[in-house]
Amino acid sequence: MAINLQKGQKISLSKESGTTLSRVVMGLGWDAKKSSVGLLKGMFGGGNNSNEIDLDASCMLFNDQNMVVDTIYFGQLKSRDGSIIHTGDNRTGAGDGDDEQIIVDLDKVPETVKSLVFTVSSYTGQTFDTVENAYCRIIDNSNNNEIARYTLSAQGSHTAQILAKVYRHNGEWKMHAIGENGTGRTIADILPQIIVHL
Repeated sequence: MAINLQKGQKISLSKESGTTLSRVVMGLGWDAKKSSVGLLKGMFGGGNNSNEIDLDASCMLFNDQNMVVDTIYFGQLKSRDGSIIHTGDNRTGAGDGDDEQIIVDLDKVPETVKSLVFTVSSYTGQTFDTVENAYCRIIDNSNNNEIARYTLSAQGSHTAQILAKVYRHNGEWKMHAIGENGTGRTIADILPQIIVHL
């Protein structure tokens, strides 16, 4: 049974999964808030797809000196070492289940990488006031079991959120639910805000 993470909580991925993990999936899901005003505009003209929001999941790899080793996002779907793969960009949040996924082969992440930080940002610039049902979750890729889920405090005037950090500690992988709001449309915009939480 998956653990529901609270902001700031840290867990051991292997202990929560009950097995040695080799591949995990970070899944991200969200919906655009339904707007009755937008619906009326659409019926009578002047609609502008206000019920669509393009959130982007990204992952940054850091070394012991908290320097960026690599970045995985919609513009680079695979890490240079091949250990992390982004499954592609969802530009609307439409549909059930995860809207975007980042697959991490923990066994292949280079020893020089200390932590992986996962973020989400609004590429279209809308604030998270226009988002609902947002979450991120870690799944054991071998059996598709959900290990942990973190429900995002989506409401607010921010345009990004630093979701979680997956990091090495005493030879095992742990997860820290960060849940800090940020500002920026791209992963590069959010980098200075991430450094604070390393």
